[in-house]
Amino acid sequence: MISFLKITLQTLKVFIIFTGCTILFYYGIMWVSEEYQSYHRYEEPEGAALKVSNAVDEENPSLLDRLMLFYLNGE
Repeated sequence: MISFLKITLQTLKVFIIFTGCTILFYYGIMWVSEEYQSYHRYEEPEGAALKVSNAVDEENPSLLDRLMLFYLNGE
């Protein structure tokens, strides 16, 4: 009877620790998500920014040009 009670208490302790760590991890992930949600990655650059990519100069590129661009850049 005593060993059954010890096993039950050990199982309960493991369950409580696991649940607490899971809740802590969940709220940590939610905090990081909220922190980066307000971070604007696609804002206009400040200063004298230049466009550095000029892959295709033509207005209507040929199929071969588009295919080569796809293979080179994974576009």
